[in-house]
This record gives sequence, C-alpha cells and structure tokens, in this order.
Amino acid sequence: MGVAVRALVTSLTADDQAVRDLEKALEPSFDSHPDAEIIDSLPGLGLVLGARVLGEFGDDRTRWADAASRRCYAGTAPITRASGKGRVVLARHVRNRRLADACYLWAFSALTKSPGARGYYDARRAAGDTHNKALRRLANKLLGQLHYCLDEHAPLRRDPRLADQD
Repeated sequence: MGVAVRALVTSLTADDQAVRDLEKALEPSFDSHPDAEIIDSLPGLGLVLGARVLGEFGDDRTRWADAASRRCYAGTAPITRASGKGRVVLARHVRNRRLADACYLWAFSALTKSPGARGYYDARRAAGDTHNKALRRLANKLLGQLHYCLDEHAPLRRDPRLADQD
C-alpha cells in the first residue's frame, strides 16, 4: 500500500505542477483579452474557467442576439413540452457539452463566492430541485448576467449590502 500511495502522490504532484504551468502560460493572454475584466467580475469565474467560457463562446459579439440564445447554446435553458393536460420541463441535451460542463463548474464554484448564488441554489433545493437541476438553473442565471455584462461592455457591479443581487 505504501508504494501505491507514493505513486499516487507522485502522480498528483505532477498534475498539480501541470495545472500551475497552464495557469502561467494562460495568464498573459487572458489578461490581454478585452473581456477579461468582465469575466473576473463574475462570481465563480477564475482564470482557467473564465478562459474556457470565453473560448467556447468565441469573440464574435454579434453571434448572440440575446441572453436566451446564449443559454440555449450552453444547454442551461430548459425545454418545456406540453400536450393536452400534461406538461413537463426537461434539460436540453443538444448543446455545447464543453460549455455546459464549464457552466456547471462555474455555478458550483459560485456557491462559495456569492451569497446570492448560494441563496438561489438553496431556494431551488428547498423547492424540490435536484442538485444538478438547481445548478443548471443557477448557471442559467449566471449566463444571463454574463450576457448583460458583455452587451454593456461593463463588469458586473454588485452592492455588497444586497446579498440576493447575484
């Protein structure tokens, strides 16, 4: 067991160093991006995850006419199917999977960075949503904030006195 643990620690140390090298290489190009300040202002987005979200959406500002199209592309917008007396709300399966994964991680990270995100998540869980559904709904809200900030060319402004603003 000792040999197995040493091998695992060696592997994890190498992975940690690889992530640090990636961050060092990524930082200058991310900081020079015109939207870096906007990405940094959003709760839960850091250097690596912010660059990933920016990369998946691309640089063409005219590609996304509204927040709804951005949400559909990311897969956070729900699909509602109604027929007769029945109505069901489903998760979107046709989406950019890399972006959907990044948005899931973004929402999960925002839980510890933003009291408003935490409050929204807790309210959705109390309403009966599963963990994944609550995170998807939180990511949907965060994408709306991202779209608004990119559309206005301004970072997210939060009043620290208002915990539910996020």
